[in-house]
Amino acid sequence: MRANQPLTTIRNLGILAHVDAGKTTLTERVLYATGTTHKRGEVHDGTTVTDFDSQERDRGITIFAAAVSCAWDGHQINLIDTPGHVDFADEVERSLRVLDGAIAVFDAVAGVEPQSESVWRQADRHGVPRFAFVNKMDRVGADLDAAVESIRERLHPAPMVVQLPIGREHEFAGVVDLIQMRALLWSADGGVEEGPVPDALLDEARLRRRALEEAVAERHSTALEEFCERQEVSAPTLALALRELTHSGEGLVVLCGSAYRNRGIEPLLAAVIAYLPSPVDVPPVRGAWADEEQERPADLDAPFSALAFKVVVAPTGRLTFLRVYSGTVHKGAEVFDAATRKSERISRILRVQADRHTEVERAVAGDIVAVVGPKNARAGASLCVRSAPVLFEPPVVADPVVSVAIETRSAADTDRLATALLRTTDEDPSLVVRTDSETGQTLLSGLGELHLEVAVEKIRRTYGVEISVGRPRVAYRETVLSGVSGLEYKHVKQDGGSGQFARIVLDVEPAEEGAEFVFQSAIVGGAVPREFVRAVETGCRDALSEGPLGGHPVTGVRVTLIDGATHVKDSSELAFRTAGRLGLREALRASKMALLEPVSEVAVTVPEDAMGSVLGDLAMRRGQVSASTSRSGTVTITATVPLAELFGYSDRLRSRTHGRGSFTAKSAGFALAPR
Repeated sequence: MRANQPLTTIRNLGILAHVDAGKTTLTERVLYATGTTHKRGEVHDGTTVTDFDSQERDRGITIFAAAVSCAWDGHQINLIDTPGHVDFADEVERSLRVLDGAIAVFDAVAGVEPQSESVWRQADRHGVPRFAFVNKMDRVGADLDAAVESIRERLHPAPMVVQLPIGREHEFAGVVDLIQMRALLWSADGGVEEGPVPDALLDEARLRRRALEEAVAERHSTALEEFCERQEVSAPTLALALRELTHSGEGLVVLCGSAYRNRGIEPLLAAVIAYLPSPVDVPPVRGAWADEEQERPADLDAPFSALAFKVVVAPTGRLTFLRVYSGTVHKGAEVFDAATRKSERISRILRVQADRHTEVERAVAGDIVAVVGPKNARAGASLCVRSAPVLFEPPVVADPVVSVAIETRSAADTDRLATALLRTTDEDPSLVVRTDSETGQTLLSGLGELHLEVAVEKIRRTYGVEISVGRPRVAYRETVLSGVSGLEYKHVKQDGGSGQFARIVLDVEPAEEGAEFVFQSAIVGGAVPREFVRAVETGCRDALSEGPLGGHPVTGVRVTLIDGATHVKDSSELAFRTAGRLGLREALRASKMALLEPVSEVAVTVPEDAMGSVLGDLAMRRGQVSASTSRSGTVTITATVPLAELFGYSDRLRSRTHGRGSFTAKSAGFALAPR
C-alpha cells in the first residue's frame, strides 16, 4: 500500500494517557478493527501486540514505546503506543518529538489524572495536535460531562464534544454523532449499526449540537459567517472547522467509548483521518548547519533527512528507529550523522509491527521505520545526505533522580555487566552509569524506583548477568543561598617551557527561580579577551559537577566575571578554563550553600474510611497535602512528598488500606532539604 501512496494519506500519531487509562487496549482494538490482527489481545492475558516485552506482560503495564502500522479508509496510520507511568516519561518525550498528532485518552470515572497532565504538557511543548477519547464509559461512575469538565479545568483547552452517549455505565451501547445527527449502536459481537437518533435523546442531542455549533463559531471565521447567515452550521463546515481548530490547538475534539468492549473504535479511526494532520499539514521541520537555519519540508524529492528517536538492541541486530522528514533513503545507502560527522550505511530497512518486522526497499518522507546498519547513531541523531547536512534539535533527556549501586555476584561477569550496561544506556538515554569516586561502586541512575527495577531485571533476563543491587538513593543537588562578591583567583603554573597564567575576579549569587546556571561578563576595557571569557564560562560549568557540601551537582547559581588580567606569553584558553573551574569551586566554598532534594507530587486514592491513616502516614513522610477530593466513596489526596520518603510506599499503602489504595507520582522538581 505504501509504495506509491501520497503523503496526505499518512497519519503519524501516538496514544497518550495516565497509566491504566486504556492506551494499550485501545491500540489492540484499532489493530483488530483495521484487520491488522485477527484476534483481540488483552493486557490481563499478556496477549497484546505492543506490550510484547516479557516484563510488560508480567507487570501489565507499557514500559517501552512500540510502533505499529495499519490501514483505514485508504489511509496508512503509523501508531506509537506510549508508556503511562511517570518513570518512563522519557519514552513519551522521544516519541512526541517525531509525531504529527496524538490521541489523549482519559478515564471516564477519574477524568484527568496526574500523568495525564504531564503528557499533555509534553505534547504542548512539541505543539502536537490532538483530540481526546474518554474511555471506559461502561464503568460504574462513568460520566462524560464530568470528565470533560476536568479536562477544561486542569488542562485549559476548549473541549468540543462531538458525541452523546447512549446509555450509562453498564448500559452504554452507543453514541449519537452530533455532527451527522445519527446514532451509532454496537452489537455484542462488535459490529456497528447506523440509525436515527432515539426519540428519548433527540431534544438533548439538538441542544448539544447547538452548543457545539456556537463553540466552533466563536473560534472559526467560516463557521461564524455561516452561523450568522443561516443560524446554524452545516456538517461539512463543522467538520472542516474542527479539523483546522485541532491543527491550530484552539479546539479539542472529544469522543467517547469503551475500548475493552470494542465500542467507539470506528468513529475514533474516522476522527484520526478527519482531524489529525498528515506530514504535509505540519510546518517543515527546522534544523541548523554552520550557524544557518535549515528547513526540511515533507517532500519526496527534497534531500533525505531523518531523526533517530529510539535504539533497540534486538536478536536481529541493533535497530535504529527513524522518522523520515524529507526525501528518500534506499537499502544500502550511505547516510551522514550530522552530530558525529561520520558516515553510516543502511543495510536493511524494516517496517515495524511491534516485535515483528517486514523488510522494505526504501523509506520516504513521512515514514516511521527501523533500520539496521548504523553502529554509532544514538537516540537524537540527525541522519541526512552529506551534500545537504542538517542538524535537528535532539529530544530533551530528563535528569536522573534515583541511583542504585550494582555489582556482579561473580568476578567473571564483570565484563558482561559492562557490555550490558553500555547497551542498556544506549537504548535508554535517561539511564546514566557512573563510578562513585569515593567507594568505587558502579551506580545506575534513572527516573524512579520502577525505572531502575525494570533496567536491572532486563540486564538479568536479556544478558544473563546475576547482579546484586543496593538500596536506592536519591540524587541531591546543591544551591547557593547567599554568595560572595569580588573573589579573586589567580592561576599560575611554571614547570618548564611555556607556563600558564590567568587572573579572574568573580561575583557569585543565587540565580533567578528556574534558572540552573547563568554566566555573564562585566569586563570593560578588554582586561580579559573575549575568547578567554568563553573559557572562563566553560571552566565554571565544569565546577558545577561537584558542590562543596557533598559532591552533588550545583544548580541555581549566577556567576559574573567582573575583572581579570592576562600575561603576554603565558595566558591561554586552557589557563582561563582552569581558573574558572578552580575559582568557582573556591567561591562556592566561601558561599552559604544548601542541599536540595527531589520531590514528587503524589495522588493517593483510598477508601474514605482509610483517609485518616493515610494522611498520618504522609505527614510522617514529610508530605505537604495540597488538596483532597471525594467521589463515589473514595478520596484522592494530592500531596508533595520528598522522593526519598516514597521508597517502599506502595507496600505500606496497600497494608494500611487492605489492598484497596493506589497512588501515582510525578516529578515536582527540587526543594530545600531539612538541615
